[in-house]
Order: sequence, then structure tokens, then C-alpha cells
Amino acid sequence: MINTYVGYKIIAQDMTRSIQRIAEQPVVERETEYYRENITKVKSIKDLVGDSRLFNYAMKAHGLEDMSYARAFMVKVLEGGIDSNESFANKLTDTRYREFAETFNFARYKETATVFTRAQQGTIDKYLRQTLESDAGATNEGVRLALYFERKAPTIKNAFQILADPALTKVVFTALAIPATFSSAAIDKQAALLESKLDFDELKTSDGAAEFLKKFTALWEIDNPSSAASSPALLIAQPAEFGISMDLMMTMQKMRL
Repeated sequence: MINTYVGYKIIAQDMTRSIQRIAEQPVVERETEYYRENITKVKSIKDLVGDSRLFNYAMKAHGLEDMSYARAFMVKVLEGGIDSNESFANKLTDTRYREFAETFNFARYKETATVFTRAQQGTIDKYLRQTLESDAGATNEGVRLALYFERKAPTIKNAFQILADPALTKVVFTALAIPATFSSAAIDKQAALLESKLDFDELKTSDGAAEFLKKFTALWEIDNPSSAASSPALLIAQPAEFGISMDLMMTMQKMRL
């Protein structure tokens, strides 16, 4: 039986090879080739949103696959850009939208927005990593969460950043043995507890993140015993970024109104 920690290490210890296996999957290979050949032809927000294959690829690359249906919402994200603190993307708690607007920065660069590496190979690299995490999660959600935390750990600066991300919150609450019910407490109270228990500088180091993930996978395994059917082959088959936050749902409702 492959437990959560071993499943995570099988993938993480040779990330280059794990990503290569994903890239060689027929469907992934076809979609990546289409994206590579066509993204530079995109000269406007309308072009990007209007090509479903390109748009869906870009959305998945940024962990926004669940929001691919919300095209009007994403147009608003892109139209505002990121240069103003008052832009739509900058006002959203979820930083994935700002990252998307930065990658496809039509507001600043107009028709040349897709000539940059971040819109081409950078997005492809993100897509492959997201697909890797998603495939791992199909067998063991704990592995997906561990891979996601490993990827995001170097960027974590404070407790509020964790609490704004459902996947990071799940990892941290599990590793610190904090009951899920505590998420209903006032946000300042949650942040204060995390600040008292976490060393954010330590989490940014590979050793610090590794030790934290040992705690997470051990406690995750207690509540979510790995299936005896799990195997390395299955584990190396969405960003753990999944679900739509309440503030985003309310924003979309206001747009409809």
C-alpha cells in the first residue's frame, strides 16, 4: 500500500521526469501543441476568450479550470489589468486572477501581450504542473494538496494569504491539528493562531516545507487512509486550487444584477 507521504515523494523526488510523463499523455500533448502553435496569433482579449481550446488551456494553467464558463467575468479581469490598485483583478482576494491578468496583460501591452515567455512557455509549464497535481489528486487528494503546498510555500508571506486559499488552509489546518470548525471563527482570530504557530521564513526553505509536509501527510493519513489499490503508476498519472470562494460568488452575483 502506498501511503500519502510515499505517494507524494514518488512524484516530487524527480519532478522533471514526473512532468515529462504528463507531457507525453496523448490528450495533454495535443492540447499543448495547439496552444503553442496558436497563442501568438492572439491579439486581443476577444481573441483569447473566443478560442475555447486556448482559453480553457490558459485557465487550467492558472488553476482556474472551474471558472472557464465565466467568460464575462474573466473579460472584466483582463480589461482592468493590474497596474491600478483599484483594478478588478487587484480587488479580488484570490490572487490567481491577478496572476492571470499579469500573464495576459492586454491592458498594458495590447496586441503584443502574448509575445512574452509567461504567456507562451510559462503558461505551458504551469499547465503541465496543474495537470500533474490534478491527476495525482484523482488517486489521493492528500498527494495533490502536498504537491500544491510545495509549489506555493515559497510565496507564502502571512496567515491571511493562507486563509484566502482553501487548499493551503486545508494543508495548514491538518498539519497543525486545527479542527475544520475553527474556519467559522473570526478571520482575525484564525490569522492570529496561524501567526503564533508558523514560521513563514522557515516554510520558504525546502527543508522547512519538507518537514511541514511530513506532519501534514502523517495526520492526513490518519483521517484518510490510503487505498490498498494505490500505486506509483496511478499517482503519476487542479492545483489543488479548487472551489469558488464566497467573496467571488458574491462578486459574480453583483455582476449579474
